[in-house]
Amino acid sequence: MPVLAIVQFPLKLVGRRMLAPSVAHLTFTRDDGQPLDFVPGQFIQVHFQYADGTATKRSYSLATIHDHALAPGDAVEIAVSYVPGGAATALFEGLDEGGTVQASGPFGRFCLMPADVNRRYLLIGTGTGVTPYRSMLPLLAQAIATRGAEVVLLFGARTPAELLYGDEFRAFAEAHPGFRFVPCFSRELPAPGSAHAHADVRHGYVQQFLAEFAPDPAGDVAYLCGNPNMVDACFEALKEAGLAVPQIRREKYVSSK
Repeated sequence: MPVLAIVQFPLKLVGRRMLAPSVAHLTFTRDDGQPLDFVPGQFIQVHFQYADGTATKRSYSLATIHDHALAPGDAVEIAVSYVPGGAATALFEGLDEGGTVQASGPFGRFCLMPADVNRRYLLIGTGTGVTPYRSMLPLLAQAIATRGAEVVLLFGARTPAELLYGDEFRAFAEAHPGFRFVPCFSRELPAPGSAHAHADVRHGYVQQFLAEFAPDPAGDVAYLCGNPNMVDACFEALKEAGLAVPQIRREKYVSSK
């Protein structure tokens, strides 16, 4: 069978803000007048060249919050980790507003499934691996409202300064009693009285606290996204708790230069 060529399209940078000292939230619009319809949890690929002209690409989960087809001109949002000496880092750091990159997609099946009837979602992420969960928020709100689903988000970061979208997840938890936000800090806890200090803060790695939430094969579906070591550790722990492999949906983020 012939291999279908991947269709690329231009994305124009329209906004940039730093989420953490080394993570940028970048907002693009599709620059060819076409919509980018996607399912929350999917990713796009950005295509570029190394200094020697060799073609390469990087994958980025879409952070865009929406529950409808993206119309032409709507935002296309991603979170990008800046890696010292990284080729993709040089590309994005050197990209001024109005500049364009070539992209393709969307791709991937790390999504909420319309046929899900589970009682609870366990969402586990580290670093930019939390990005797809931001995109899923409208669908999670719908699941909470329509079928009484519960959601626990275990989010691992080294320090409060690296808690990506923390204010948004905390506000969502306050607005939706079925959603519990549990930040896990491996190196530094929030200062007492600060915005990040609350009862559900944990000190350590996310995999240390998974058992606390008693994964239940009769009612849980788990999502794992981020550091490969975390994904592997939580995958094994969930299997030991009795969850079948189809109940554990995972995506690993591997850092590339």
